[in-house]
Amino acid sequence: MKVVIIGCSGHYSYALEDIKNDRDASVAGIAPGSEGEDMSAVYQEVCNLGYTPRLFDDYISMLDEVKPDIAVINCFFGHHARVTMQVLKREIHAFVEKPVATTFEELEELKDSYSRSGAHLAAMFGIRYYPHFYTAWNMVRDGTVGQIRLMNAQKSYKLGRRNEFYKIRSTYGGTIPWVGSHAIDWLYWFSGEKFESVFASHSARYNRGHGELEVSALCHFTLSNQVFGSVSIDYLRPQKAPTHDDDRLRVVGTKGILEVRNGKVFLMNDEIDGIREIPLQSKRSMFLEFIEQVRGQGECLISAQDSFYVTEACLKARQSADEEKVILF
Repeated sequence: MKVVIIGCSGHYSYALEDIKNDRDASVAGIAPGSEGEDMSAVYQEVCNLGYTPRLFDDYISMLDEVKPDIAVINCFFGHHARVTMQVLKREIHAFVEKPVATTFEELEELKDSYSRSGAHLAAMFGIRYYPHFYTAWNMVRDGTVGQIRLMNAQKSYKLGRRNEFYKIRSTYGGTIPWVGSHAIDWLYWFSGEKFESVFASHSARYNRGHGELEVSALCHFTLSNQVFGSVSIDYLRPQKAPTHDDDRLRVVGTKGILEVRNGKVFLMNDEIDGIREIPLQSKRSMFLEFIEQVRGQGECLISAQDSFYVTEACLKARQSADEEKVILF
């Protein structure tokens, strides 16, 4: 199973963390996906794992010469769709950083390329695989909170100093599709409902010289069956905070409330006193499951349809914030 890495601007670490546990998979090539990406650090990481990849200047040449089974795509976010379409054109399986596209036009083109390719595709919604979120999701599936009526999701990051491509909408894509995509995915994944409308706001004020990058955003989604979901997004987490990010989810149902915070899961209902901390399930491996899906031996938690649908929701939320109006699905 030959794997190549295109770009270094996203979470290629998902693949590197898992591939070392598959004796039949190897990293065969590395190339930038966007002009200006320095692949030296990725190359060194891969070599440290014991692989001997070829380092290319051009990812097209790499795809045609190496003929890999899987491409890990994580270049500048605004270039994901363009690169992924080249991968799918060659019937190579695509493990893609989210969002898989940053415009509606490219999203439709990408969906068409996928449908004609016969290849597998999954976006890097890796938080689905974190033990606390996976445990909470299984509890919801088991009916622990009854019927979901309301969800509140939070993504809070430290800003630090971001690369230049973050400062431009065309290469960055916006904070709602980049940071918010995880939280928007939780609403869809946990509820099993369809998005019906969204009203969102975002602001680039106080972004410390980061150009067009939005540092605060708020989204209100209405989903089918009158389920409501909010998403709070910010880059305002203090530099001295104990962790880089603060991910939270509150799921309100007819039989109880689940809260995911600080890497833990908490349950409240009418059968227990106070708040109960729930033991976490074992960690699963996203990239290994994608490899198994490619081999026909399993199924990744993130389907191509999930990847496209959540991307559409992100783009409609960004459109709502840009146009300051409700957007229907």
